[in-house]
Amino acid sequence: MAAVSVLVAGCSGEPERPPAKPVYDLPAREVRPDETALHLPSALNGETEFSVIGLAAGLPSLTGSHTEFEAKGQFVRLRLVVTGKGLSGILFDTRRQQLVTDSGAVIAVDNQAMTIKRQPDKFDLGRGVRVEFDLYFDLPKEAKPLVLRAFGGPTLTDMKNLTGTDIKLG
Repeated sequence: MAAVSVLVAGCSGEPERPPAKPVYDLPAREVRPDETALHLPSALNGETEFSVIGLAAGLPSLTGSHTEFEAKGQFVRLRLVVTGKGLSGILFDTRRQQLVTDSGAVIAVDNQAMTIKRQPDKFDLGRGVRVEFDLYFDLPKEAKPLVLRAFGGPTLTDMKNLTGTDIKLG
C-alpha cells in the first residue's frame, strides 16, 4: 500500500518546484507624508540594480539644517535604492542621474538641493551592497516627472557607461 501512495504522489501531474530561496526579512517603513510609495520593478544598468521606491513632487522649498531653499519651479524627490550586482565594486555617482519630464526635457540632479539635504555625491558601491537615498530635481512648475534615466557606475566591460536605463515612474 505504501508503494502505491508513493507512486500516486509522484504522478500528480504538477512539475516539481525548486525550493524557495531564503530571503531577508526587511521591516516595512511608513512612507513620508509628502511622498507616494512606488511599487515598480527593479531595473539594471550595467552591474547596478535600481529600485525607485518613492516620489514626492510639487515641493516649493526644502529645509536643511542651516537654510531654507526655494525651488525655481518645483522640487521633485525620488527615493532610490541601488544595489551592486557585479563581481567587483563600482564608483557610483548620484549626480549622473537624470529626470525626464512629460515635455521630454532632461533635468539633472540639483546639486544645491542634494547638498542641503545632505545626500551622497559619489560612493563605492561594493558587490552585494545596497544603499538607499534621495535624489532631488528642480523642475518647471507645470512639468510632470515621467522617467528616471539611471546610470550605474563603470564596469570592467563598459568603462564609460554612457547609456542610461529608463525607469518609468508610473
